[in-house]
Order: sequence, then C-alpha cells, then structure tokens
Amino acid sequence: MSTQIQNSLDLGRLVRETRKRLKLTQPQLALAANVGVRFIVELEAGKSTLRLENILRVLQALGGVLSVEGMDPFIGNKQDGVR
Repeated sequence: MSTQIQNSLDLGRLVRETRKRLKLTQPQLALAANVGVRFIVELEAGKSTLRLENILRVLQALGGVLSVEGMDPFIGNKQDGVR
C-alpha cells in the first residue's frame, strides 16, 4: 500500500495512525526506532525540521519505507558528465 505525502503534517498523521493501528505507545515506537520520545511527539505533530535519518528509522520500525516516484535519476547524466 502506498500513501501520498504532501507535507510534514501528512507524514505525522500517517505515523500516528499507523502507530495506533499497531497498538504501540509513543515510548514503545521510540524504543523500536532508537529515537527519543520527543522525536516521535514532534514527528506526529508535523514538525518540518526533523532529521531524515531518524524519520527513516521510525518508518522502518512501523514496517514502512520511503519511496520517491516521478523522478528519473538518469536524466542528464550522460550529457552533463554527472555520475
């Protein structure tokens, strides 16, 4: 299943709903993701300046992954010499 995320509030809502569906408390999720409880609280509140590395840990602890669509990583590589 994939969910389109437009902003940090969408991500926070998704994390909170998934955590509750899995019957996890914020401290339990924080422990599973190796982050602080405050980080979980801020993520679920939609704070937009959180560390991506920690967000990825939380998503993984919830059984999710981050995926990006619609971008071709090879556009311009051969012409610009970028590898």
